[in-house]
Amino acid sequence: MKKRVLITGAAGFLGSHLCDKFIQEGYEVIGMDNLITGDMKNISHLFEHEAFKFYHHDVTTFVHVPGTIDYILHFASPASPIDYLKIPIQTLKVGSLGTHNLLGLAKEKKARILIASTSEVYGDPLVHPQDESYYGNVNTIGPRGVYDEAKRFQESMTMAYHRFHGLETRIARIFNTYGPRMRLNDGRVIPAFIGQALRGEDLTVFGDGLQTRSFCYIDDQIEGLYRLLLSDYSLPVNIGNPEEITILDFAKEVLKLTDSDQKIVHQELPKDDPAQRQPDIALAKKLLGWEPKVSRQDGMEKTYAYFKGLTKEELFKSEHKDFSKHIRN
Repeated sequence: MKKRVLITGAAGFLGSHLCDKFIQEGYEVIGMDNLITGDMKNISHLFEHEAFKFYHHDVTTFVHVPGTIDYILHFASPASPIDYLKIPIQTLKVGSLGTHNLLGLAKEKKARILIASTSEVYGDPLVHPQDESYYGNVNTIGPRGVYDEAKRFQESMTMAYHRFHGLETRIARIFNTYGPRMRLNDGRVIPAFIGQALRGEDLTVFGDGLQTRSFCYIDDQIEGLYRLLLSDYSLPVNIGNPEEITILDFAKEVLKLTDSDQKIVHQELPKDDPAQRQPDIALAKKLLGWEPKVSRQDGMEKTYAYFKGLTKEELFKSEHKDFSKHIRN
């Protein structure tokens, strides 16, 4: 019989690509999403597969799935600054109540569970690059604390279930990931820059633009997550691309990619914006035999092609006009 996997946040950016991966690998996939930030168009192509089922459900309430489950991947969470600033309570609840419910389900089903954590657990890091032993520098009561602390609590709860109940757990600390199916209006730097370029707007860079990020293409990210799930390691593992670039230089790359003549404009740096973000992936290389393969140039060309295919209605949604102050590099 096919192994069964439950993927929460299935209609989101990462979740939908995970559904694709597990279908391709021969699993029976159960997708679950409350669609508060997810989009059914990301998984509509999967409904023709007999091996795919979808539940429209909020994991912060009781979670029940009939039958056996071999693996659970918990990716249900707002992941963009616009989302978690607009819905802070839901963000905290899905990281706490949702995680508790899914850990309980994993215990009941004797399933292995992979939790999607984030590089945001490192906050504005005082260590560079960031490896898994670093505890982070996080403002618990700042506006971004609802996301950062939800993920930190999620890790603690997961390790408690592992140590107390002997549950098979995996924790992925995901660094900036990009690619097709990102929401153009979600406030993350890549869709923000590409969207502004396509609409003929100036590109918004916060502060002096010398803060750094490291971008991992979606195909590489999904492969890393898949290998981590099937590994025998229960502690957190960084999954990301260590190639670092300043936001200012990246904005210039986007202008070149899109053949745009817009200007780069600077705005005030948001509170607690990390000055540096770069994963140390030595552990992933050693444990998983994994490292990114897709260059930023190739990944950005694929991502740009996806966004160019959007309709004018999608590109010029009125909500874009209100989001510039929320965009966080």
